[in-house]
Amino acid sequence: MHNDRRGDARQLEDENVEGELTRRSFLVKGAATLGGMTAMTAAPGSIAAESRPLPIRQGVEGAGKPPTRRSTFLDIVRVPDEVTAFTRFAGTLPAGMASLTRQNERWAGKQVVVESKLERDVLVLTLEAPSTPVAAVHVRWAEKVDTEIKLLGDAWERSYGELGWRNVIPERVMPWYFATFDQTQCHGYGVRTDARALCFWQVDAQGVSLWLNVTNGGNGVELGDRKLTMATVVSHRGGEDAVESVAVLCRALCAQKSRTRTPIYGANDWNYSYGDSTAETILRDTEFIAGLSPTGGVRPFSVIDSGWSNGTPAWPDMQKLAHGIKQTAVRPGIWIRPLEAPREAAAALLLPDGRFGERKDRARELAYDPTVAEAREKIGAKLRQAAGWGYEMVKHDFSTYDLLGQWGFEMGPQPTVPGWSLHDRSQTNAELIAGLYALIREAAGNDVVIDGCNTVGHLGQGVFDIQRIGDDTSGHQWERTRRMGVNALSFRLPQNGTFFTVDPDMVGVTDAIPWELNRQWLDVLARSGAATIVAVAPSWRGPEQKAALKEAFQIAAAGGTGAKPVDWMETSVAEQWAVPGARERDRERRYQWCGSGGASPFLGS
Repeated sequence: MHNDRRGDARQLEDENVEGELTRRSFLVKGAATLGGMTAMTAAPGSIAAESRPLPIRQGVEGAGKPPTRRSTFLDIVRVPDEVTAFTRFAGTLPAGMASLTRQNERWAGKQVVVESKLERDVLVLTLEAPSTPVAAVHVRWAEKVDTEIKLLGDAWERSYGELGWRNVIPERVMPWYFATFDQTQCHGYGVRTDARALCFWQVDAQGVSLWLNVTNGGNGVELGDRKLTMATVVSHRGGEDAVESVAVLCRALCAQKSRTRTPIYGANDWNYSYGDSTAETILRDTEFIAGLSPTGGVRPFSVIDSGWSNGTPAWPDMQKLAHGIKQTAVRPGIWIRPLEAPREAAAALLLPDGRFGERKDRARELAYDPTVAEAREKIGAKLRQAAGWGYEMVKHDFSTYDLLGQWGFEMGPQPTVPGWSLHDRSQTNAELIAGLYALIREAAGNDVVIDGCNTVGHLGQGVFDIQRIGDDTSGHQWERTRRMGVNALSFRLPQNGTFFTVDPDMVGVTDAIPWELNRQWLDVLARSGAATIVAVAPSWRGPEQKAALKEAFQIAAAGGTGAKPVDWMETSVAEQWAVPGARERDRERRYQWCGSGGASPFLGS
């Protein structure tokens, strides 16, 4: 049975293959069509250890050292060379420019004051604007940048297949943090996870820019007499191991203690049922994975994804279902959309339709405004209900889209369209997002595992146990899994165990996906230590699949083997993986992600 909240809005402009759905296109039609990236080829279907050593190069210690060169470290933890404020956005451009004049660590002009204060090897950026709205602040450091370096950036929320090491591209938007590699050293730079502006970086031959978006909705925030700490800038001088250097940077960016990490593995029904499940099929799925999981130790999850509706013939009693799952020694999980509001909701509790801009067809997707006390109570009630039923994991979805009106791939340098505000105009969007996540954690309780999907992971550090790091994988088209899942794992693995447990999305084992490709995806998920979640169609529960799942669950339950990408600077989907310190036959893994027919230039759902 399909839940109405999904079925009554299918309007996203992008293409969709008929009959194929992602969790997003179950609500709105389509999927992002991103530029195809060509992966390296490898021995067909091979994931076994190879006899010849892999070239270590960038990522794992032991590479041959190129000739000594001038340091490419960028000195940005210092008072910047230029600061400019903007009071609004006009279409796609910042407007109402206020050039600020430096006075020691302060930059002032037109009733706007930005302070850039050095504190114990970090740079704290604050904003005061008692009588004028501010939409964005541009901070610039003049630096001579070696244009032969490669750069890695992050994404606003989930990634959409776009991550990768690139050459210097001046207009490239790199949210939250970036890393550089000069063939010898990997250095990192970013803002801490308690940022209260939506931040992105740019790098060009003449210097480094940090943009701090402080809008409320799409208009400038009205701070009044309040002083806003926009962001704390951190840098890290790294080493030869780029993967470890980025992970060290991520640890340095953590503003609060991360949640205690526990291996995450198990089942989710979405990628084979696409919302057409019942309580009965969920219990069958649960029994299947229970029989393949290691005895004792960390238990698997069985997560009910979108499509459930309590008190209906297909879902008669969600509390009873949670109890039934527990009876098999499996932990129950459930999907919710916290900001979704019913048709009868009072307008005073809702976010304005203006957040969708010209995409008028999205306006029927009603969502609560978290700045309204009564709306916050209704949001929290959804979490309390799920926890009260006995679900030990809550996967909350759609909040970035519901709150800001755009998917991450639509944002570019502008996370919201201009011309709208929330009921309370005194908080930035970043403050509102962080406040929403705190509400979710408080309402669910400290013991519930929180999984953020379509959420801003950078602002969820210390709150979320798990974070979906890429857009939906698929049980319909392998290309979507390759482009969204493998790409996200390849480049966001340094966040695993630093910010939270990363979830590159599930393995959809169906007739539409060659088993050989899914077998490799399952293997790398387990060995990397990422969340290892499967959606196995009943027709694909044969002896070969059971054996592979049992092995993968055994590895995942132990926390993985520490596998990390080797060739991630040379491809969009790492095919060569290494496990430093493992016994020789397990030290190297090779995968083939493109299949015999190569990567598809077409993206379905």
